[in-house]
Amino acid sequence: MNGFKTGLMDHAIHPRFAPDLTLRNTRAQAVAGGADSMWLPDHLNSLLPSSIWKPHYTGGAKLTPSANAFYEPWTALGYVAAHNKLARLRLGVGVTDAGRRNPAVTAQAAATLHLLSRGRGILGFGPGEREGNQPYGVDWTQPVGRFEEALATIRALWNSGGTPVTRDSKFFPLRDAVFDIPPHKGTRPPIWVAAHGPRMLRIAGHYADAWFPGYAQTPKQYAEKLDIIRAAADNARRDPQTILPAALFFILTARTTIQVDDMVDSVPARVGALNAPAHVWARHGVEHPLGPDFTGAQDLLPHTIDEATALDYADRVPPSLVRETFLTGTPTDIIDQLADWRDNGARYAVLANLSAVHPQMSVGLASSLPLVQILRGTKRL
Repeated sequence: MNGFKTGLMDHAIHPRFAPDLTLRNTRAQAVAGGADSMWLPDHLNSLLPSSIWKPHYTGGAKLTPSANAFYEPWTALGYVAAHNKLARLRLGVGVTDAGRRNPAVTAQAAATLHLLSRGRGILGFGPGEREGNQPYGVDWTQPVGRFEEALATIRALWNSGGTPVTRDSKFFPLRDAVFDIPPHKGTRPPIWVAAHGPRMLRIAGHYADAWFPGYAQTPKQYAEKLDIIRAAADNARRDPQTILPAALFFILTARTTIQVDDMVDSVPARVGALNAPAHVWARHGVEHPLGPDFTGAQDLLPHTIDEATALDYADRVPPSLVRETFLTGTPTDIIDQLADWRDNGARYAVLANLSAVHPQMSVGLASSLPLVQILRGTKRL
C-alpha cells in the first residue's frame, strides 16, 4: 500500500429540480467510495462551448440546461461544510485563480472555511484562465507573475499573526494590512498549486504544499515535471518529499466499453479536446484548430465559439486525443490507468466525472456506480 488517496470534484453547475442536487449526490458518491475529499471548481463560465451543450448532443443538458450556471465555490463549500459533520470530507476549490480575486479575499475565504470545517479546508490555487478574467475586465497580462505575488501575499497575511503587514508588490502592495483570522490548531489550509509550465513548476517547488495539475499530459511527463518541482524545493531548502504529488483527472466511465466508446465519440468530449494544448494535438497527428502554438484551456474563450464552428472542430478530433485528454473506460480500465500515474509519482487523484456527455441521460446518470467502484478500487493502489 502506497497511501494513494482520492477526491471527487462536483461540477457546481445549477441543476433542475433542486439547487443542491449535484452537491448532495457528489458528497454521497464520495462517502460511498471512501474518498478523502470533495472539490468545487471556480468558474464564471464553462470550458465547453455553451453552443453545443444541448440535449441533442448530450444527455447531461437535460439535467443541467445551462453550461455556464456555475455556483460561487467558497459560498457553496460553506453549504457543503454545514452538511459534512458525518462525512468528514476535506473540502477544496480546484482551483481558484489569482486574477479576479484579490489575494487578501482569497486568504480570508480559505482561512474561514478551514476554521469552520475544523481543519478540513484546502486552497487550490493557480493563475486561472483567460475565459474567467478577460471577459470580466480583469487584466490578463502576466498571469504567472500575478499568481506568484498573490501566493506570496496570502502567505504573508496568514503568517502575520494580526500584525499590520506592509509589503511592496507590482500587483498587490500591502500598506498596514491587517489579517487576524486565527489558524485552526496552528494550521492554515494547504495550498495546492495548479502548475504546468517551467516557471510555475519552480514556483510550486518553492511554495506549494501539493502539486495539482489538471491538463492533458502523459504519466511520463508528469514524472519529469515532478522532478523539476522537487529540484526547485531542494534549491529553496525545503524537503521535496513534503510536496504532495496530486492531479485532477476528467473521466469518462460506464459499465460497458460500448457506452464508453459512445462517450468518447460524443460532440462535447471531442470539443473538450480544445482545452488540450497544441503540442498534445500534434502527438496525435492533427493541428489544433486555434493554431500550432495554442496553449489550450488557459487561453480558450469557449463562449465565443458558435455551434457550427464547434462541430467543425469536433470533426477534427481523433478518438486517441480524447482518450489522452480524459481517463476513459470501465472501472477496471481506469484503475489500471491510475496505477500507471501512481508508478510515475502521483499519490492523490481528484476525479471529475464528465460521463454526462453521453447522448443518453440515463447512461450518464448510471455512471455513478462505476465511479464509486473506481474510488473503492484505488484503495488497492
